[in-house]
Amino acid sequence: MGMNVGGGPGGIKSEINVTPLVDVVLVLLIIFMVVMPEMRKNKGVLLPVAKNATEEKLGKPLILSVTPDKKMYVEDEHCADAPALQTRLRGALREQPSRRLLLNADRKLDFGVVREVMDVARAAGAKGVAIAVVDSSE
Repeated sequence: MGMNVGGGPGGIKSEINVTPLVDVVLVLLIIFMVVMPEMRKNKGVLLPVAKNATEEKLGKPLILSVTPDKKMYVEDEHCADAPALQTRLRGALREQPSRRLLLNADRKLDFGVVREVMDVARAAGAKGVAIAVVDSSE
């Protein structure tokens, strides 16, 4: 391979090699595509602390989130009120009746609010609702 240093009919070529730039951008895109769904599932909920918490490995649960301002989410979908939550849960449980429900409720919420969400989930056909906690030993 030779190098053209000018002086000839072609002159000096000042081209930018974009291949490394494209490689870096694609790697960053893949990283964001993998990380973002996991970051969005918690909805800014501070989980309660529990002693001797056990982690179950029973497959991927359907995640219900209740924020400190009492906004309810099923996975990433906002549910405006209890009937909307019940309709969304009923549809999800109709597709997969044996799917577990995991409730991420902020620790600042009154238990009455958490209980209402659990009652809505039971009315939608859930066999049980697991409550997410943070192990105090962490």
